[in-house]
Amino acid sequence: MAKKVESANIWMIKEKDAEATLVAHRAEVDKFLHPDKILPNVVGMAVGAKVTDGKPTGESALIVLVTQKLEKSILPAGAIIPEELGGHKTDVMAIGIPMAGGEPKSEAFSPLVLNNRVRPAKGGYSVGHKDITAGTIATGVYDTLPGGKVSPPVHGIGMPPKYYILSNNHVLAASNAGQIGDEVLQPGAFDGGKDPEDRIGTLFRFVPIDFSEPRESQNNTVDCALALVEFSNIDREIYWSGEVRGWKQKNFVKVGDLVKKTGRTTAFTTGRITAVNATVDINYGQDKVARFKDQIITTSMSEGGDSGSLITTLDNVAVGLLFAGSSTVTIANQIENVRALLKVEVAEQVIN
Repeated sequence: MAKKVESANIWMIKEKDAEATLVAHRAEVDKFLHPDKILPNVVGMAVGAKVTDGKPTGESALIVLVTQKLEKSILPAGAIIPEELGGHKTDVMAIGIPMAGGEPKSEAFSPLVLNNRVRPAKGGYSVGHKDITAGTIATGVYDTLPGGKVSPPVHGIGMPPKYYILSNNHVLAASNAGQIGDEVLQPGAFDGGKDPEDRIGTLFRFVPIDFSEPRESQNNTVDCALALVEFSNIDREIYWSGEVRGWKQKNFVKVGDLVKKTGRTTAFTTGRITAVNATVDINYGQDKVARFKDQIITTSMSEGGDSGSLITTLDNVAVGLLFAGSSTVTIANQIENVRALLKVEVAEQVIN
């Protein structure tokens, strides 16, 4: 008997309820995640659908993100997550330890690995700063062109002066350690990429990641960077997925949406958005942790080496830039934030 496909409707939450929960999230998140008060195993808070007996109810809730769920009976009274915060119900989502990057798998472990040299390069293939292992190309992008007095800014008219590979800061800029002009290889060094023969471009622009303390003062929203490339060396098509036909504003990225990506390690995967507006602490290794706000959480659809993949709807509208995850979830920046902070055009249309 064929397995019944789960309806997206049971994941969807009413817009009015979601907005009220977002207001509660803004009021409670900084207090709840304050380092002096944070509960054991808690790594973040988001907005999503409350789950009962393993099934989403469609009821909006403040989702407390934990590394693992523990029975209340073994927790001290002060470590139990309250059933309500700010007058809104809570729920708990176990996400493991969220990591940025992670060690890429080699072809010996998976025949799906997109680790070969490709010119023009496509989204989904291996790429990396000369000093890191390997991540993934999101897609080809270019500088935002003037669009007149329009809100939100739209695609303008003109001739782009430069073209870029879009990926993560930790992929193209070595987690802030890179210098503008550094060599970027395709495939990445882990996949045999060498300089100068596999140099596809140079680091051009990145948004620095704030690792400073106290963590609650950080205001990270994106892990993103650009490599300047020759026009003929980058293709805007994403391998096995096609060209991006538009991008989605973050207010229209909803819990329950079905999404897909093509990445260097796990190739083509699909998933579902399970939480939005997430504030979550991400481990970058070497005792570096950064708190990110306004993030998307999906079901597990990536592994180490997939960082930088572009997450789109099933009909190729960009919603997020994959940058972190665990064995149970994938975490992505809102593409609207990436576009605005890097000042690049990912696609010519806003499609909500």
